[in-house]
Amino acid sequence: MMPRILVVDDEPHIRDVICFALERAGLISTAVRGGIEAMAAFRRGNIDLIILDIGMPDMDGLEVCRQIRKTSGLPILFLSARDEEIDRILGLEIGGDDYVTKPFSPRELIARVKAILKRSGNEAAPDRRHAALVAGEISLDRHGRTVMFGDSALAMTALEFAILEALLSRPGMVFSREQLMQAAYGAGTYVADRTIDSHIRNIRAKFTAVGGSGIIATVHGIGFKLSGELGRKA
Repeated sequence: MMPRILVVDDEPHIRDVICFALERAGLISTAVRGGIEAMAAFRRGNIDLIILDIGMPDMDGLEVCRQIRKTSGLPILFLSARDEEIDRILGLEIGGDDYVTKPFSPRELIARVKAILKRSGNEAAPDRRHAALVAGEISLDRHGRTVMFGDSALAMTALEFAILEALLSRPGMVFSREQLMQAAYGAGTYVADRTIDSHIRNIRAKFTAVGGSGIIATVHGIGFKLSGELGRKA
């Protein structure tokens, strides 16, 4: 089954350009014109990734993302005509997986989509690494792409999953921001340090919500590591 992409933009021309590029790349696309329609399509399911415009009149893309992130880690790639750092950080802090500004190259957009799908997909190829990583009450299933804390399931974005996987793979190691950046985005990609910090905050918040505060420790001047306290707090 080919990946199914939902395109959300209030500009018909942009929707047409994106859908044409997706279909040429062998991907299945569906397009809607606003946030309310996007939420309806999300609830119907059968979506592997959303390309989501930020500036829409009925419900903006950031609010759509907030609503989806309450229940799902579905990959989201933001589109925006604005390129200010605050927009980029805000988009990633609330759970976006990537960010492309308008005007954009359809070729670059497809490359970003494929990179996100690769990070988030359930690949059938055998993996010689252990499928599960366990530390304290944390359990990460590489094949099922799930994260558990005790009996609680946590919805992680593809980037959050990759960062947590790196930390769990070497529980005693301190990871620099650059190392976590490579684990999440792959080699050759640069993002601001604040972006990695945003993902770490999101991961911490999700664990705190189920009683797992203090899971990731900050090592000042170096980076981050798993805390020695990986159980529930009384």
